[in-house]
Amino acid sequence: MREVILEAKHLSKLYIIGDRQESVVEDISLQVGAGECVVITGSSGSGKTTLLSLLSGLDRPSSGQIVLAGRDITDLGEDQLAPVRNELTGFVFQAFHLIPSLNAYENVMFPAELKGDSGAAEKAAQLLERVGLWGRRQNFPQQLSGGEKQRVAICRALINNPKIVFADEPTGNLDSENSQAIIELLMELHREHSTTLLMATHSPEVALRADRNIRLHDGRLVVAS
Repeated sequence: MREVILEAKHLSKLYIIGDRQESVVEDISLQVGAGECVVITGSSGSGKTTLLSLLSGLDRPSSGQIVLAGRDITDLGEDQLAPVRNELTGFVFQAFHLIPSLNAYENVMFPAELKGDSGAAEKAAQLLERVGLWGRRQNFPQQLSGGEKQRVAICRALINNPKIVFADEPTGNLDSENSQAIIELLMELHREHSTTLLMATHSPEVALRADRNIRLHDGRLVVAS
């Protein structure tokens, strides 16, 4: 039995739109074990991105509870939550979200520098070398291809040795060749670092490679295999 690294209890998220409420995530309870690769599937608008944002502490639930690495993060203020996110989690976005004014090397180092890690430069160098981008370290995001940007984003997500990496449609803006390369990279790094990986994707091929699949429909959990 794996140690539970992430638990959600009766998680819901409501948005007020005009004079009505819209439920995006509704009464979801789940557990993720340490070192697992779990894929969240579902059609566009099913709530995948919202669920990832809630579980990672990027967004707050309307109700329910989130426990990350044994710590209840549900009601933490932003000042308390930011260092917890930086230490325990990494996030890979569909749109990369690199800082345009920083080069690839600086983007990867950034989370480690935030926590005052004196080894940030060395760790960033090792990661960029690992993904074949050391020669592009001085390039800024606008000088990188989509696949290169996503590899930089993956390095940035891993630099603090997080307990869990969240990946939201990490191949959504890439062609098929780059998509396959990025998934291979994520899976390899997940295995090498024994990092828990929670990934939202439309891809049935990616879902087949996970330890477990979670499927959402209209904000509700319909399959947890």
